[in-house]
Parts: sequence; structure tokens; C-alpha cells
Amino acid sequence: MTVRLRAHHLLCLLTYVGKGYSPAFTANYDKMVKRLAGGEDVLVVHGPDDICVPLLDEPEPHCLGESAAARDQLAARDVGELLRQPVAAGARFSLDAARLAAMRQAFATGRTREACRGCEWSDLCSAVAVAGYTGARL
Repeated sequence: MTVRLRAHHLLCLLTYVGKGYSPAFTANYDKMVKRLAGGEDVLVVHGPDDICVPLLDEPEPHCLGESAAARDQLAARDVGELLRQPVAAGARFSLDAARLAAMRQAFATGRTREACRGCEWSDLCSAVAVAGYTGARL
């Protein structure tokens, strides 16, 4: 099995500490993290992914917005350069310990944070990274 993720969620996962838009959102996010921690691969998708599912019934889900798509483009570029492989729809890979460590290091130094500009969660994510990812669920 695979977890379908849009590119910018590859960054969000690094600092996810159980906070989110709603209880349903965080419960679903916890399930996705558990699956990834259990060794399931990531399948990069264009647009809404498995993390977005609880938000798609909202009148105007931000998962369908231009800002989310723009974040995806920036994250795909930066994470792809870091991992030295394309991060585009259809790409499949695992988030093993070595990859997660490299991604966390790059995130903490700002190398992969351009996609985070203007995100409402950016301050929380910065605090988690500064604290050495204490409490991060993946």
C-alpha cells in the first residue's frame, strides 16, 4: 500500500505534532503518519491527497486553492533537489530514517522552507524544528 501525498505535505509531515484544522483532520493525519512509520511508500500526487480528505467536504477547501498548488511546486523542487530524484505526480519512494534525517536537517536550516512562506502553520513548524523535532509524530 501507499500513502498518497502532495509535495508540500512532505514538509508538513516533518513537524506534525498532532495539531491541525479539526479533530477529524488530526485523526486522519495520525493514521497517515502511522502508515508511513510502518513502512508504506509515498506516492506523490497532484492536488488533494490522503491528508486532505477530511477537508474536502468544506464549502471552499483550501486544498483545492492556488496557494496549495504553489506550495506543491516549490516543495517538489526543493525536496527533489535534496533527495536527488524527481518529486512529481507519480513518483514513489519510502521515507526511511536516512531520508527523514536529511529532510529534517534541510528544513531546520531553511533549505526547503520556501514553500512554507505565508502558511498559517509556519511558526509552529519553526518551533518544532528549533526544538529538534521533539514531539513530531513521524
